[in-house]
Amino acid sequence: MLLKTKHFGEINIDEKKIINFEDGIPGFENEKRFIVLYEGDDKSPFRWMQSIDNPDLAFAMVDPIMIVPDYDGEIPKEAVEKLEIEKPEDIMVLSIVVVREEVEKISMNLKAPIIINTKNNKGMQVILDTDRYSVRHYIVDELQRQEVKIGAGVDTEEKRVYSDRR
Repeated sequence: MLLKTKHFGEINIDEKKIINFEDGIPGFENEKRFIVLYEGDDKSPFRWMQSIDNPDLAFAMVDPIMIVPDYDGEIPKEAVEKLEIEKPEDIMVLSIVVVREEVEKISMNLKAPIIINTKNNKGMQVILDTDRYSVRHYIVDELQRQEVKIGAGVDTEEKRVYSDRR
C-alpha cells in the first residue's frame, strides 16, 4: 500500500503491519490506524508511529527498554484482555517522545506507554498503576545515568577513552 505522509513523503507499507487502536489514542480518539516506522536502524531506540488516515500525524516514539533497561510496569488486566495478549513475547512497548528545541528537555512518557500486541496488531495507550514512572522522563538525563552505570568500576583513563569513542 502506498502511503502519503507529510514527514516521510510517499512510502510503501505492508498492510498486514497496520496497528489498530480501537479507541484511538488519548487526544487523537478519531485516529485508529497507525504503522510503526523504523529509520533503517533496528538497533536505534527511536521509531515513528505514522497515522494511516492523517498524513500530517506522526508520533516520535522510543523503545523505553533500550533507554531504561529496568523499565517494568504491569499492564492492566483490562488492557491484556482488550488487546488479547497471550504471551509477553507478543508485546511491543513504545513511549511517546516530546521533542523540544533544547535537546536536554526531550522526554518520553513512561507512565502511559503504547502497548501493541504484535500477533493481532491491536494497540492502545495504557496508564501504569505506579508512581515509579512519569510522563516526562528526560532521555538525555537517563542516558547520562546509564553511562555512569556502565562506567562504574572502570578507571578514569578508560572512562575518558570510552567517552571519546562515543
